[in-house]
Amino acid sequence: MTDANAATSAHGTEKHGAKRTLVGKVTSAKMTKTVVVEVVRSVRHPIYGKYVRRREKYKAHDEQGQYKLGDMVEIQEHRPLSREKRWAVIKLISRPEET
Repeated sequence: MTDANAATSAHGTEKHGAKRTLVGKVTSAKMTKTVVVEVVRSVRHPIYGKYVRRREKYKAHDEQGQYKLGDMVEIQEHRPLSREKRWAVIKLISRPEET
């Protein structure tokens, strides 16, 4: 019995795997507390060997609504916050220069 208790207590303090982080550009900030981040990555084509750009869009949580269109941000995996939102914005990397 002590082994079972030790396993559950160890499981309770055990941390899950590291959360993924991605860097992308904000393409939409029109929703409340949500931004759409486009992540571009280069992948080598399996047959031709050429590097191809792959784009993916993620909906990320923005609690204060501080991120604007064109911002480069870092997003991190998060528990599901809505039907499509499973990422949260961690920090701002850069803002586009205003002319």
